[in-house]
Amino acid sequence: MDFRFTPEQEEWREEVRGVIESLITPELRAEMESNDDVGPGPAGKEFMRALGSRGLLGIPWPTKYGGLGRSLIDQYIFSEEIGRVGGLYTSSTAVNMVGPTIMRVGTEEQIDEWLPKIRSGEVEFALGYTEPGAGTDLASLETRAVEDGDEFVINGQKMFTSAAHFSSHIWLLARTDVDAPKHRGLSAFLLPMDAPGITVRPLWRMDDGRTNEVFFEDVRIPRANLIGEANRGWYHVAMALDFERVSLGGRYAGLLKRMNSLVAYANETVVDGQRLSQDSYIRSRFADLGIKLEVVRLFSYRTAWMIDQDHVPNYESSAQKIIATDLIQEIADFGVELLGMHGQLTPESPHARLDGELEQAYRSGIFLRFGGGANEVQRDIIARRGLGMPR
Repeated sequence: MDFRFTPEQEEWREEVRGVIESLITPELRAEMESNDDVGPGPAGKEFMRALGSRGLLGIPWPTKYGGLGRSLIDQYIFSEEIGRVGGLYTSSTAVNMVGPTIMRVGTEEQIDEWLPKIRSGEVEFALGYTEPGAGTDLASLETRAVEDGDEFVINGQKMFTSAAHFSSHIWLLARTDVDAPKHRGLSAFLLPMDAPGITVRPLWRMDDGRTNEVFFEDVRIPRANLIGEANRGWYHVAMALDFERVSLGGRYAGLLKRMNSLVAYANETVVDGQRLSQDSYIRSRFADLGIKLEVVRLFSYRTAWMIDQDHVPNYESSAQKIIATDLIQEIADFGVELLGMHGQLTPESPHARLDGELEQAYRSGIFLRFGGGANEVQRDIIARRGLGMPR
């Protein structure tokens, strides 16, 4: 077992780092710093298209689907370099979830239609899963898709639908058989967000970020937009969620950047005649967080290796999701504690430390524990599938 990157992987890192840095224009940086949560602007969309033209939106995709045919570890290296810059939007839902699912269960026509659009950065997807009465128990959803000739008619409501206000399409889970057991009567669809009958309304999170509720009223889509077998959508979505949880490992670089900022602050800040970094409690907390940060990275590469070996990281992806999102919150909690009262100041305050990012991170980290499946549910999955415990 060798934990070192190969020379080829190090060369790949340098290559993608150079490409990313060459594509960051003043206009893109201004969009990154605006943090207004409206999705990619003109510069961000151009950045996506530029990545797509270089094959960087299909790094681990097989070459027969237009990808680079590289390993998922190479994809993680790319994700780390994106995270090192921070604030860049990279269409992860389309590239890491929808695309791989279409490859596995889509028809040849769907593969030919959708994969080039995803690979080029032309389309982006919101996730239409959660409903007012179906969150953790997603299989209880009530949005209906009724077959009508060569079409399906969609009626219902989704909520906490991030990216619905700027995505071109939505990856939707809807009920197609009301008589089947709840897990077996669901189907997956692709819907254009500009289809007649779709209404998007904003929901504002406690961190001031935007999510949405989406209403479907007699929305008609062609049968060709059914992905995979009818009434097998639960299994297709479960597979996609595994890929989503694995993709959280790409947050490592952003976490490392925040940790380094806090370490620098502790080294530079003097209280009662000594640096904060000389305090034994603070040093101990930093050590614990440093250990956990390394665990996140190693777990990320382990699950990437599993997928490269054609294994499905089922309970492993749940473990990775827990480790990454818990650490995001833990670093934010400690950062606010370290900064004291200054840690509660927003970026707009002239007295805010570290640009006020800790206050926002403290609030935003909480919802990540719920998105993609609540961490409590992930722990139950680990107990059942990983440890063989009964329900």
